[in-house]
Amino acid sequence: MKNTVKIPRILKIKSIDGLNISCVFNNGETRTIDFSYLFKKWEVKTTDPEFILANENEFKKVSLRNQTLSWDNVKIHLTDFEGNDVIHPYELSPDILFENSKPILKSGHRYFFGTIIRKLRLQKGMTQVKLAEVSGTSKTYISRVENDLIEPELSTLYKIVEIGLGKSLRIEIK
Repeated sequence: MKNTVKIPRILKIKSIDGLNISCVFNNGETRTIDFSYLFKKWEVKTTDPEFILANENEFKKVSLRNQTLSWDNVKIHLTDFEGNDVIHPYELSPDILFENSKPILKSGHRYFFGTIIRKLRLQKGMTQVKLAEVSGTSKTYISRVENDLIEPELSTLYKIVEIGLGKSLRIEIK
């Protein structure tokens, strides 16, 4: 299996509550970013462009652009290679956002398969490495699923349960 470095990217904004944003990252984790904490950590001053975002009404104008958080209401003036002034929306690097976020471990809208998968894997006498090999994932991925740090995509869950563990997966919509 090929090892690749995954650069964190934001796939979806789940919710905004005050100065907190919950996002789904490309590794499957739903994480919360506390901007009041970040603004204190970064010592944001009234002269800084992001100072306007301390106002919740301005903060809520966030959107997803280039797989990161973007605010069109905050303009950043940059100079291009020819010396021209170029205006961009305020954006933060998604890897900085990932590093400064916390995973949501327990929530009513998440599905926790980790305990079930771990129990079935141990009953079969399998290691995480063996389950990963059989199901076409990685040991790290299996560990993260078993610890409820990520929610596997349906196709990956199918591979882990049906191929890796030899069990049936049934999904029902009522």
